[in-house]
Amino acid sequence: MELTLSIIQIVIALSLITTILLQQRGAGGAGIFGGSGGGGGYYAKRGFEKILFTSSIILSCLFIVTAFVNLLI
Repeated sequence: MELTLSIIQIVIALSLITTILLQQRGAGGAGIFGGSGGGGGYYAKRGFEKILFTSSIILSCLFIVTAFVNLLI
């Protein structure tokens, strides 16, 4: 059981790293504060960028859950 959980955690971690690295880089310091740097502030995520964003949130939640389960076992 512990080996299976460890393998699942490794797969989730690698997937999470991949989705985070595939996301578009920020526009710099001005984009953080809503400035006009690289696109005029806020914008809506569309298409593949939205899929990467939601999958990174889901994968991080799964990783946290598996870490707590691994702690309890």
